[in-house]
Amino acid sequence: MSRHEKGRPLPPGMDEPVFAEPWQAQAFALTVALHDRGLFSWGEWAEALSAEVKAPGAAQDGSDYYERWLRALEKLLAVKGIAPLQDVDDLTAAWQRAAHATPHGKPILLENDPKRGG
Repeated sequence: MSRHEKGRPLPPGMDEPVFAEPWQAQAFALTVALHDRGLFSWGEWAEALSAEVKAPGAAQDGSDYYERWLRALEKLLAVKGIAPLQDVDDLTAAWQRAAHATPHGKPILLENDPKRGG
């Protein structure tokens, strides 16, 4: 039984899912895990995320918050020399090609990328 069902109302917005899509939760968890490994400080993270949220073209209503979150993480890892943006972009493109080359209902494997010769 949820707290709401027990007669105690939830704070506004708490009856909504925290993440709209599973990838958003994964991006959040990845950020926490990378911080926990000491790859960046929370101050560095806050600065990177703030820059992305305030960047030209960011949705004023925050509807692209987790897209901005992911881009902030990509840029921070690039600045730190951990994952250059071109490498991230190349890998993203490879996964997209693999997804398009994978028959419906089958697992998407990076080896399915036609450009990788898998």
